[in-house]
Amino acid sequence: MNPQEVIVSQYLASLEMLKQAVGKCPEGLWNSPDDKAKFWQVAYHALFYTHLYLQDSQQTFKAWAKHRDDYHQLGPLPAPTDAEPQLGEPYGKDDILEYLDICKKEVKERVPSLNLEGESGFYWLPFNKLELQIYNIRHIQQHAGELMERLGARAGIDIDWVGMVHD
Repeated sequence: MNPQEVIVSQYLASLEMLKQAVGKCPEGLWNSPDDKAKFWQVAYHALFYTHLYLQDSQQTFKAWAKHRDDYHQLGPLPAPTDAEPQLGEPYGKDDILEYLDICKKEVKERVPSLNLEGESGFYWLPFNKLELQIYNIRHIQQHAGELMERLGARAGIDIDWVGMVHD
């Protein structure tokens, strides 16, 4: 197995765990007023950055057709504003699952041709494309784990571990 195949497998496994969390989320947790970062927002954040970091650079990134400004931010906007993101209508589960499928497609299409020794393409991430992919997978899994914890603690819902995915 080559490195790109391993990377694709681990991306798809992480995205599958996120998909399970989104799919199993009860309506009451989806946009709970008890959460500063709503369930849907954490899922969208993870997918936005998955999509972004699969691209060659920020300049070549084309946001999802349903992207809304600020929705990918989990905290204050970058300087100089430092303002809180302005969020309106939440994304629905169907929207998040649609975006997740787009990200899975991007993984399958882009990763096999990546130059893993090339620069990340993002000035704020000073490492190569290989490390960027590991970084990106860890980011998905961090937020999938966060959402899994919410589901387990508040609704008694478990998510299955996915070790690898091979198409």
